[in-house]
Amino acid sequence: MERINFTHDERAAAQIAACYDTPPMAYVRSFGCQQNVNDGEKIKGVLLDAGFGLCDSVEQADLILFNTCAVREHAEDRVFGNVGALKSLKEANPRLIIGVCGCMAQQPTVVEKLKKSYPFVDLVFGVNGIDTLPALLAEKLQRGRRLLQTPVERFDVVEQVPIRRDSSFRAWLPIMYGCDNFCTYCIVPYVRGRERSRRSEDVLAEFRQLVEQGYKEITLLGQNVNSYGKGLEEQIDFSDLLEKLCQVPGEYQIRFMTSHPKDASHKLIDTIAAHPQICRHIHLPVQSGSDRILQQMNRHYTAGQYRDLIRYAKEKIPGLTLSSDIIVGFPGETEEDFQATLDLVREIGYMQLFTFIYSRREGTKAATMPDPITRKEKTDRMARLLALHDEISHKLVSELVGSTVTVLVESHGRTEGCLNGRLDNNLVVEFAADPALLGQYARVTLTGARGAMLQGQLA
Repeated sequence: MERINFTHDERAAAQIAACYDTPPMAYVRSFGCQQNVNDGEKIKGVLLDAGFGLCDSVEQADLILFNTCAVREHAEDRVFGNVGALKSLKEANPRLIIGVCGCMAQQPTVVEKLKKSYPFVDLVFGVNGIDTLPALLAEKLQRGRRLLQTPVERFDVVEQVPIRRDSSFRAWLPIMYGCDNFCTYCIVPYVRGRERSRRSEDVLAEFRQLVEQGYKEITLLGQNVNSYGKGLEEQIDFSDLLEKLCQVPGEYQIRFMTSHPKDASHKLIDTIAAHPQICRHIHLPVQSGSDRILQQMNRHYTAGQYRDLIRYAKEKIPGLTLSSDIIVGFPGETEEDFQATLDLVREIGYMQLFTFIYSRREGTKAATMPDPITRKEKTDRMARLLALHDEISHKLVSELVGSTVTVLVESHGRTEGCLNGRLDNNLVVEFAADPALLGQYARVTLTGARGAMLQGQLA
């Protein structure tokens, strides 16, 4: 694994500029997870470095790039639908460059489909090719031919990539890339590659810069942040990295995702408890409450081990809230397996749940497993799970009413004259306030709740 620094491609920038009378405009849209959003910010940064401007509509664009997600079939279908809708734009403007990048572009079947069925797509490159984008665009413009790259795994970690962040107060900070877990339902290791950790000095330097620039909330990203440090010469784990970051002076909060239960340790819990800068909220995907299904998923922990970890966390971190991912209808899931999931959800008391009906991903082990459960059974189970969680979350939210909390004011609310603020525990409160508070911390008294949305007033 090699670490290289991004360098400005002067030759490519000059070749791109020579093809336009005025600076060309790029429209970039990212689908999927926070890692994809961060990749999209880097794509924008690299395009600006290459001489492009950015625009908010496809009609204004000289370059349209879709940065894609491959986690679920629905996400892929959505991308293909959006790409197909660009055909008329290409017909009206043959010089328009249309590109597809990201996780979908790492799958040979997707690249082949784009080649055959979407002849107006000019450019395809994978998740680890962002730094090569200027050279690809220059070649496309100079030679005029399509550049649809065959997916390859790249082991480099590219540092100092230009970035155009979408927010002035919330920032994504990747600490590692890829995944070694190979959960049987998951396509991520096949499209994101194997785990590669950034050196702590590089993470720390970027973190310190973000704090100095006034970012209030910094979210550490990785497919499995808890395995951070594997493969580095430095002897360091995720808890050690958090300790280093918390020594940086400033006013900020640290969040992180995603955490794999098999690598979450008491040391990590103790580190969170010791540092108020780390938010009192943990997203810890359990996926199922059935040991049999967890084994079929290749998750490497039991429901009992998961419960023990949560008990320890609740003891050590007062006010901790939890969220999780759950897959309903995994191949072969029985009613007994599903009941075990309901029992676990009821016992843990998640503040938030992200629930998904199993989505078959070609190339994963689960795609070859017998799946006798009907779609109706799966949707019925999903409805029951959501009903249970609504009951739990409404109770937890109502218990917060009357307290006064610090929130990061992050957006305009749904009600005119109101703003939304995010609590340390990841819930959102709406309250009347001046828009000048956006991006700042505020003290808010919680006065009520509307579903999972809290209502409040400035304290």
